Amino acid sequence: IVDLLRAIQSHHGWVPDDGVLLTAETLGVLPIEVEEVATFYDKIFRRAVGRRVIHVCDSICCWSTGAEMITEHLQKSLGIGLGETTADGNFTLLPTCCLGACGDAPAMMIGLTTHGHLTAEKIDEILQQERAAIAAEVLK
Repeated sequence: IVDLLRAIQSHHGWVPDDGVLLTAETLGVLPIEVEEVATFYDKIFRRAVGRRVIHVCDSICCWSTGAEMITEHLQKSLGIGLGETTADGNFTLLPTCCLGACGDAPAMMIGLTTHGHLTAEKIDEILQQERAAIAAEVLK
């Protein structure tokens, strides 16, 4: 199930309802079984997300090293709350329970890249780089 959902998400950027139905039909399982899997994993998206999904870690290690400040700075910098997408469709901000980067806390992940030892300044730098990369992609 996960492999098909990831393939659909790779194509659409998220898994729409017809992707759930197609997966269920292809595998001969009930749509609810596919939905259960899709909603269990926080890196499978059941609604449209931004070009870049930022997962900000809120585990105990990150929390004790400043995750709240990091989250607040991201929200202020992006102008969105957790679970929201910027108006330009570039960024979605989501909490995640653990990135496995406890030694680098506080941490966040953008796409497949983990960023650790975060400060407000470092976040500003990363967001600037991501915005430039998005602009370059759009121009292609």
